[in-house]
Amino acid sequence: MLAALPQNTAATDGWLGRLDLGYVSRQGRTVLARRRHQGPLVVQRSFHPEGAPCHSYVIHPPGGVAGGDRLQLQVTVERGGHAVLTTPAAAKVYRSGGFRAEQQQTCVVESGGALEFLPAETILHGGCDVRLKNRYELQGDARLCVWDVLCLGRPGSGDHFESGHCEQDLRILRNGRLQLHERLLLHHGDRLLDAPWGLGGQPVVGQLVITPAEPGLEQGLRDALGSEDGVRFGVTRIRDVLLLRCLGPGTEPLRRLLEAAWTWLRPPVFNRPASPPRIWRT
Repeated sequence: MLAALPQNTAATDGWLGRLDLGYVSRQGRTVLARRRHQGPLVVQRSFHPEGAPCHSYVIHPPGGVAGGDRLQLQVTVERGGHAVLTTPAAAKVYRSGGFRAEQQQTCVVESGGALEFLPAETILHGGCDVRLKNRYELQGDARLCVWDVLCLGRPGSGDHFESGHCEQDLRILRNGRLQLHERLLLHHGDRLLDAPWGLGGQPVVGQLVITPAEPGLEQGLRDALGSEDGVRFGVTRIRDVLLLRCLGPGTEPLRRLLEAAWTWLRPPVFNRPASPPRIWRT
């Protein structure tokens, strides 16, 4: 079902893109039963390359976010459903022009449901000003895997993030109780960018979060991951939430590390072998 969301008539200095997706399990297969959108944020079609799970590609046709733009994504996975979301290309946050951009993602996974949200990287252009808010509400034994990669500037094009601001907020709740809250502030001139206890001058930062994780998975993941072209990483577990954090000189080595981690973690957490979305190889 594809429908347009009601128009928001509030004044704004940029574009508003809203997408509301609802996944349900029907006869042993997850389907995208609700798909409503407003503005430039859509899902064109879904795929079932591994049977029951539903793979969807979230598309933002403009390809970039300018100052004042707002992107809002709402995802619901009902009991027994399994959704795998990704994006076909990197998201770009352009120079702000004096206005702050915002991306807000809220995902609800009911008991017995599963969500894997594995987007391409977000490139923060020098001079950008953006707030990235991600909230995941899990019920019962719901399963979740999510990753993100932030690129500070475009070093290959001479953009070394010489100015800019990014605020990232991640919250994971289970049965209404906060399980994880991480907040990252990236601002040109802040010691965090260059200090050895911070990003150490590395232009790319990423993380993978998966839950529920049984005790011992963190050590198994450390042993399973190899070195990747100057990438530094660490693995920790907070209650049943496992986190992989990484820093590196480029997007590709971080992406390979995250894919290797997801490939190793998916069988014990989701009871399925890894089935990479086809678009990752196109």
